[in-house]
Amino acid sequence: MRVLRARLLGRRPLRARLALVTSAAVALVALGVLAAAYVVIRYELVRQLDLQLKQQAGIMAQQSHGGTTGVLYGECNWLAAPACAQIVRSDPAAPGQGGLVLPVTGATRRVAAGTLGEFYSNITLGGRDMRMYTMHLRDDRALQVAARSDTVDQGVRQAGLLLAGVGGAGVLLAAALGYFASRTSLRPVTRLTATAERIAATRDPAHRIELPPYEARRQDEITRLATSFNTMLGELEEAVAAQRRLIADASHELRTPLTALRTNAELLARADRLSPAQRDRASAALGRQLREVTGLVNDLIELARDEEPQQLVEQVRLDLLAERCVAAARGHWPNTPFTADLDTVGAVTVPGVPARLARLLSNLLDNAAKFSPPGAMVEVRLARTDHGLDLTVRDHGPGISTEDLPYVFDRFYRSRQARALPGSGLGLAMARQIARAHGAELTAEQAETGGARFRLSFPTGSPG
Repeated sequence: MRVLRARLLGRRPLRARLALVTSAAVALVALGVLAAAYVVIRYELVRQLDLQLKQQAGIMAQQSHGGTTGVLYGECNWLAAPACAQIVRSDPAAPGQGGLVLPVTGATRRVAAGTLGEFYSNITLGGRDMRMYTMHLRDDRALQVAARSDTVDQGVRQAGLLLAGVGGAGVLLAAALGYFASRTSLRPVTRLTATAERIAATRDPAHRIELPPYEARRQDEITRLATSFNTMLGELEEAVAAQRRLIADASHELRTPLTALRTNAELLARADRLSPAQRDRASAALGRQLREVTGLVNDLIELARDEEPQQLVEQVRLDLLAERCVAAARGHWPNTPFTADLDTVGAVTVPGVPARLARLLSNLLDNAAKFSPPGAMVEVRLARTDHGLDLTVRDHGPGISTEDLPYVFDRFYRSRQARALPGSGLGLAMARQIARAHGAELTAEQAETGGARFRLSFPTGSPG
């Protein structure tokens, strides 16, 4: 059975299998209904003939005189009822029992004797099928009435042929409608398959499943699948585009320091031709460029991480973490004063990886110090809000222009003011990625009295 089912369904398209299963289900239901209808029609036709025979037998029983026996009607070939009728005695040796036209059995004698009730039977007489009714009469007699039943058989056959024709037409119509419905319903799946195959062949995720307006309005499971697939393709296209931009930007950013590294390495290879001062300058430049390339590569590796390792997550006090990061920033930027307003929150913790959160805050502080003029203050503030905790870092530099504000967190993006400053353009992108990995949101805005303000918002904070 499994092998047969596998052969019938295994290699067929989904719409053909769905149409086949639907047609088979309809055929089974139709066959059951038609078989029941056939049985009911046959029963009703036979019952009508039986009622006719019984009525005629009742009339003849009233008309029969006491002691009458023998054949009453002998034209058994007639279609009218009763065509054949006779009265039988319970005693086979009684007078008037010769020349009977209908078969007499022991059951007939018992009906005549009153020991058996009336009954119907099917007989064959002269090569014709007949229906016979036997009932009891007084004085040990039985009345037998028979009529041809071939009209009933013919009606049953005609009804069967008609029902079979109707059933066959219904099954064919159900198969056609099932195939049409399956093809219409699975049309988005067909487009999905074609789109997936086209993407696999071209490696271009820009393709989409086209949904006509009438299909898009249905909002059934297949339509939602196509819509979800289009959404997935959009996300995939954005991811591929971001990957290509990252590779192109990283290649561009690495080209300059690698060229400088090669130049300085070639100079040092001819150290015997250089003065001590030239060798020292080349060595110092080589070291700076190595650190720059190393930092850039490390930043790229950090950006490639999607989420924080769960085994390193712990409860982190933001006030203490911010205080340590501000102290470290004061050492890195001695000409920039840092202020920290952290006491208003108290011992509040958030789940996170301390080293990663410290990297986030360090990037924000370094960015603020880099854009602050000498002596301009960088303000760090931690405060409670209705939605959680806000950690803000504000500088008093030139601020962020309106055209640069939407792109400050993009990888390798550098504004016109930042292109003359050291850095790779990855610090803020890394900060936002770390924030999102911790369930927080990092935003940038222009401060009211000048400068830029970066706001790190944690949705919840729990007392430590």
